Parts: sequence; structure tokens; C-alpha cells
Amino acid sequence: MKDTRLLAVWCPDWPVIAACTATGTAPHVPVAVVDGNEIVSTSAVARAEGIRKAMRKRAAEAMCPELITFEHDPQRDARFFEPVAEAVEELAPGIEVVLPGLVAVPAQGPVGYFGSEEQAAERIVDHVATRTGTEAQVGMADSLFAATKAAHRNVIVPPDRTPEFLRPLGVHELDAPELVDLLRRLGLKTLGAFAEVPENAVASRFGGPATRQHRLARGLPERPLDKRRPAPELAVTETFDEPVERIDAAAFAAKILSERLHENLAARSLACTRLGIHARTENDEELHRVWRAAEPLTPRGIADRVRWQLDGWLTRERLTSGIRTLTLEPVEVVNGTALQLGLWGHDDERAVRALLHVQGLLGPDGVLTGVIDGGRGPQEQVRLVPWGDERTPARNPDHPWPGRLTRAPATLADDPAELKDEAGGEVGVTGRLELTAQPKKLTVKGRTREITAWAGPWPVDERWWAPDPHRAARIQVQTNDQAFLLIRRNKKWFLEGVYD
Repeated sequence: MKDTRLLAVWCPDWPVIAACTATGTAPHVPVAVVDGNEIVSTSAVARAEGIRKAMRKRAAEAMCPELITFEHDPQRDARFFEPVAEAVEELAPGIEVVLPGLVAVPAQGPVGYFGSEEQAAERIVDHVATRTGTEAQVGMADSLFAATKAAHRNVIVPPDRTPEFLRPLGVHELDAPELVDLLRRLGLKTLGAFAEVPENAVASRFGGPATRQHRLARGLPERPLDKRRPAPELAVTETFDEPVERIDAAAFAAKILSERLHENLAARSLACTRLGIHARTENDEELHRVWRAAEPLTPRGIADRVRWQLDGWLTRERLTSGIRTLTLEPVEVVNGTALQLGLWGHDDERAVRALLHVQGLLGPDGVLTGVIDGGRGPQEQVRLVPWGDERTPARNPDHPWPGRLTRAPATLADDPAELKDEAGGEVGVTGRLELTAQPKKLTVKGRTREITAWAGPWPVDERWWAPDPHRAARIQVQTNDQAFLLIRRNKKWFLEGVYD
């Protein structure tokens, strides 16, 4: 058996289970958890009524008037998951919490102790049910991503068979909605089809984030095994004058200590991907938990996980006293230069706090920042990422992309357009990439302008790897007061940008 094999323990519908546990809601009624107005988790009873994830709350309630809904609360999910994590750790020491409802642990320990992978899985499932009354499923594979998908199906993937297990799964299994949509439009509908695309082609055509997803589809770890070993002095510790016993005090302590840890890491151009949280109570009880993250943790990400863990510890009945000492230790770090929160050439603490607060209200996508990327068209050359996340280009901006625009428009758009000749006929592009007539009139959003000059067309060969590759062509047109960038695809013109 490989040392890299992982065992994942997954509790289905955990947000629903946590909400029902917190409120005493009976399990036989239809229940859904909503984030804003969107369904993010459903019970089996709700699914039997036709309720699905991503449905709008109003539509779900119209379909099932008896539906009970709860607001999404990650802190509640983590608090009620702590007993489950403890139950797993009693049989498999060294677990890491991936997210509330999912833990992972190297399979070598429990498998060696219980004699086989099947026996280890059976014992863990039975133990979790006996200790917490929670239904759990176990999966094993050669990567965390594959082990998680195996746990969703309650199967054990044989050693060295992980790529074969992943091959028929749909690309929707990847946690990357925009990439999934693109892959489907390219005809790559399964993880196996995506995995067959050469890695260098994925990196050059789709960018860095897609490369990580490509590794997952191939059954490889989410990052290459070249992590740096964290220096001991990176850990931060706080000893409290008064033991922390209340959740609000825990949240404040989590925020302050998380900022200190981030400053230590940022000073060395590092970011944390596995976070160790250690606590000692006033009665010398030792508490320890490791949280694993797919992406480098931002300061808010660190604070959230610390707050969730403290909430879980402080609400346990067997904790006999408050927390006296809290230590945060980066168990695994990666290069994190792009995560430093520089703003306008310097770190403005008030601006940082304000933007974190806005993200807390609106979500990570509520504050976006632009990153100059590689690519051909203007839409590809600027990518918006959540503020505080990695800002390195997904593609090399200096790469000599064939057909790349040397001057991108100031304002981007994607609106239908009409390009007419002097007689009012439509201007097209021939198979030899020539205009069928001289353009004279441009119509966008109902407004028609006289064209005084134009240049192009320039070919763009895209989707060369798909079964149905196609070509596009760009043209620049000048009117009396403005210049426009147009693109012709699928025999239609679209406005792609406006020049100042």
C-alpha cells in the first residue's frame, strides 16, 4: 500500500444535520440550508420532493410548501462536527479537518492497526455512529480529491487505480464552476477527457488555477510535493489574562492571533495551506486540531477556521475550564508573495480591515481586484480575483500569443452588434479572413454610427483541442468620436470593447 493513500470520512448533508441538531428539527421533514436565496444543502426527504442544490429559495418553497429552511452558518457546522472529528480521531490519530463534514487521515495507520482497508472503514463508520449517532461514509484513494469522491460513493479505490476511478466522473465534480462550464462547452465532459489534455496545453490555454484542477482530474495531489518545512518561529502563541470561555471572546482572540500569524508568514513571502490549532485550558487540558485548505489561506480564512474550532471546543460538555493558551502553527506553507495585502504601494491597516469587513458582508467575491494575464483578447488579458487571494498571473502576460491585441480597449463589453456596408447589407468574413464588403455603419444597443476608418480583420484560432474547433476574427472600427473593437464568432458580430 502506498504511503500517500488517504482515508476520507464524509458525513452526507452535514449543513442540514448541523442545523437540525441545533434546532431539534425532526429528521423526517424536508429541510434545506440556504445561502442568501440559493439552496446549498438539502435533506434526503427534501430531495425526494424535487428540491436540489442551486435552486432559488422561492422556487423550492413553491415546489414544497412544507420545506423548512435554515440560513447557512459555517460556525454552526464546525461546532457540531467537532464530536464527529473526535470520534474519528479515537481510531485514526492525526486527522485533518478539510471542512465541516469531511476529515482526512493517512490510511497507513488505521489500515495497519485493523488489518485491512475494508475493516478500517467498517470500524470507523460503526464507531462514529455509536459515539455520535451520525451516519458517515468512508472512501480511500491515492489523493485527497479522489478519496473525497470515493467517500461520496462509499467505496475503496484500489492502490494505483485512482485515475481509473476518476476517469468516468463528470467534470462537475471539480470545484471550479467557470472552468467546468468552459470544459463542457469544449466537449470535455468527463474528468478522463480533461485529464487527457496535455498539462502544458492546460497551463498555456487555461492558466494556473486550471492546472491545479487538471492535477486533481489525473489523480495527483492538488499541489506538487515540494512544500517548504515551516520554521518553528513562525508559530504564534497568546496567553490570556482571563481564560476564554465565551464565543465572542474566542472570535476576538481568533482574529488577533490570525493577523499575527499572517504577518509572520507574509514577512517571509509564505502562505499557509495546513493550519495547526493548539489550545491549553486552565486545568491543563490539551487540545489540538489541523485544518487543511485547498488554496493558501487569507487572514480571514485563518481567522474563520480558528473561530470555528474554538467554538467547537468551548461548547463541548467535557471541557472543564476556559482556554488559557492558544497557539497557531503553520503545518504546511507555500510561496505566498501574491497574498500580501499591499494596497496603493503600502499596507493601509484601515483599508485592509474595511475590505475584510465588506467581504464578510458580501462574501469573497464582493471585493475584486484585477490581475494582468496572458491571452489574446481583452477579456482574457484582465482577470478579476477576490481581494486577498493570490494575484499572480494565471498565464504569462509576456508570452507571444498569436493573434494577441497589442492595445486592449479601456472598456470591455460583450454586446451583439451589426456591421453594415454602404447598401445596408451585412458585412461578413470569408474563409480567407477577408471582409465581404467595406464597413460603413455600426449598430450597438439600437444606436447606429457612421464608420470613418477601420482595420483588420485579425484571425484568432481557438479551441484547437476540441472535436469542433472554430475560428474567430477581430476588427477595429473608428467613428467620429470613438473607436470600437468587434469580434465575429458563429457568423455574428459582437462588441468586445470601446477605446477611449
